[in-house]
Amino acid sequence: MALDAKTGNKVWQTDLADPELGYSETMAPTVVKGKVLIGTNGGEYGVRGFVRAYNAKDGKLVWNFDTIPENSVGVWAEKDATGRDMHRNIQAEKDQLAKTGDPYKTLGGGVWQNPAVDLAANRIYFVVGNPSPDLDGSLRPGDNLYTDSLVSLDLETGKYVCHFQYIAHDVWDLDAVSPPVLVDVRDKAGKVIPGLIHAGKTGHVYVHDRKDCSLIRFSDAMVPQENMWTLPTPQGARMLPGANGGVEWSPIAVNPQLGLSYAINLHQPMTYTVTSAPYPNGKLWLGGAFKVIPGEEQAGNVTAVDYNTGKIRWQVKTPQPMIGGILATAGGLVFTGEANGRFRAYDARNGNVLWSFNAGAGVNAPPSSYTVAGKQYIVVGAGGNVQIDSKRGNSIIAFTVD
Repeated sequence: MALDAKTGNKVWQTDLADPELGYSETMAPTVVKGKVLIGTNGGEYGVRGFVRAYNAKDGKLVWNFDTIPENSVGVWAEKDATGRDMHRNIQAEKDQLAKTGDPYKTLGGGVWQNPAVDLAANRIYFVVGNPSPDLDGSLRPGDNLYTDSLVSLDLETGKYVCHFQYIAHDVWDLDAVSPPVLVDVRDKAGKVIPGLIHAGKTGHVYVHDRKDCSLIRFSDAMVPQENMWTLPTPQGARMLPGANGGVEWSPIAVNPQLGLSYAINLHQPMTYTVTSAPYPNGKLWLGGAFKVIPGEEQAGNVTAVDYNTGKIRWQVKTPQPMIGGILATAGGLVFTGEANGRFRAYDARNGNVLWSFNAGAGVNAPPSSYTVAGKQYIVVGAGGNVQIDSKRGNSIIAFTVD
């Protein structure tokens, strides 16, 4: 919906998709070069995801890109982006494909967060969420392109340019949801090139070449990883990270002067259970369940990763899992909040806590910075979070930076 900024009157409205079929919106619109970019969520409901560009003046469709191509099979990849075996039964998947065909119409692939825009190359980059049903791969043979992937499109036409899939045929709901960040990086030969960084629910920071989406390196694991990639079972199989991550949808931040990226993480041990069920016509379609293991520690951390080496520079553990986001300033500060209400400033170089404030509710939103009359402000929402059950609130709080 477009409103007149002076009067609040509605200028135009465009309906995107039918919520009765499972479509929903989690991203804010991105307005660039006369276009409004928007995608859809709904990966847990058997939708077919998309990213679209609408004309900013009248709301008419400029282009549409389906995040699930009609040929979603891919290359039958047996290993994830880090080179670990994912224990796929390729022959069983091929037999299923011959029997039921390509499942592209109900394969999910929602886009939770905003794209990154490279105006110099006239391209956008976004990450695509999980396949449907989440945990039951028997109904969706193949790599399930472009789920769990980084994708780049031409900004003007919406035409596909390149992609990189982190996890093919994901049956753990470890999809790509945290928005990518554009920054210059060193390639494998040490040359500085236009790059892109994405933090995964796997607990890795992935560093890409912006030109062709190829993976340059991945970081040390920021959270415990155990039994990767144990398949879900009817009785329940334990594997870490749990389905929330790692890095959930929480945006990361970078400090180019230090060559560091900053992420907040969750540690929630879970069991993965598979239960086969047919497509439920727009209802929740998990194909099983992922459940927190009672009695096991749940925690979080704030982690700084050197994106030119993949090494962890520093890490601060937090008493509860972290969901929200993180902000790095040019002045060498890093801001993020916790489920217990604490909002903190860290030294960007070493992670020392420099300042703390109790907001009275879970600080589970990404901070932002702005200036008025030369004075810098930091603002954040303290509203709590259902997923980690932090205290609910209803505040937006701003601070000055002196």
